[in-house]
Amino acid sequence: MGSRMVFEQELQALNECLIQMGETVEQSIETTFQAFQDNDRATLEKVIRSDNRVDEMERDIESKCFSLMLRQQPVAKDLRHISMALKVVTDLERIGDHAVDIAELALRLDQKDAQSMIQFLPEMVANVKAMLQGSISAFVRKDLEQARSMEERDDIIDGLFNRVKQEAVKLLKEEAAEPDKVVDLLMVAKYLERIGDHAVNVCEWTEFFDTGLVKNVRIL
Repeated sequence: MGSRMVFEQELQALNECLIQMGETVEQSIETTFQAFQDNDRATLEKVIRSDNRVDEMERDIESKCFSLMLRQQPVAKDLRHISMALKVVTDLERIGDHAVDIAELALRLDQKDAQSMIQFLPEMVANVKAMLQGSISAFVRKDLEQARSMEERDDIIDGLFNRVKQEAVKLLKEEAAEPDKVVDLLMVAKYLERIGDHAVNVCEWTEFFDTGLVKNVRIL
């Protein structure tokens, strides 16, 4: 088997690891929110404990990237591919961290708290999941058009977060909910918004593969 074919197989294996990590953090988000809706403390605690798995996946992918760089000494788009993977895995790890952050907050909350804020969370979660799925798919397929469409979806998430903030201010002014609960729910929404930002980063690294530019700055 030629060295090029071996290299391409290793790149494909790297992609598969990234897909698996993306699916893992996406599942963490879904599980966390479902457990919050069900007031399932045991599952929330399980999500928190499972963070080590995401960290292990990050280390494994980083090891694969550095090994490829040292053994194959890639250039041009091959080097971009590996550089992208290193950046993407960092964003996925942060998404995993935010899922844990949300689980920790959810342990202090229940569905009776600040209903006018909670009503926006399911739509935020649905958009975050779709955005995460789409950004990983765009990255693996090197689909620039799909990556850009995912960036547009981030505006929806930002809009929902702004509505949550408005409700938080209203509740605090009217003293209609416990301040600590309002702040915790606002932080849940903020972490969801940050997950959307990390998904945008993945899309930007997909654009980098095609153009060598990130935010219109040439990197490689």
